[in-house]
Amino acid sequence: MRKIRTLKKNYEFKNVLCRGKFYIGKQVSIYVLKNNKKINVIGIAVSTKQCGAVQRNRIKRLIRENYRLIKDDLKQGYDIVFLWTKKGVAKEANYYVIQNDFNKLLKKANLLD
Repeated sequence: MRKIRTLKKNYEFKNVLCRGKFYIGKQVSIYVLKNNKKINVIGIAVSTKQCGAVQRNRIKRLIRENYRLIKDDLKQGYDIVFLWTKKGVAKEANYYVIQNDFNKLLKKANLLD
C-alpha cells in the first residue's frame, strides 16, 4: 500500500488556496492547482471553530478514506485541498454524504478520468 502524499507546510496550503480554482459542495469544498509533478498531493483542513478535536479527526479520516478509494480514477499532477465548509455540521458527517460531494465536485473540476 502506497502512502498518500500530503501538503504539510503553511505556504503550500496558501499557494493552493490563493492561486487554485475552487469548487464548493454541501459539506466539502475543494481547491485545485496544477503542479509540475506526476502525482496528486492533497491537503485536508477543518477549522477548529467547527468542532472539537475528536470530530475534526473523524472528518479528516472520512475525507482521506474517500480520497483513497477514488484516487486511481483521478487525473494526476494536481495539488488538491479539501476544506470542511462552515455549513457542514460535524455531527452529520458520514461516509456517504462526503462521497456524494466528492463525486460531484471532482466531476465539476474535470479531474475524473
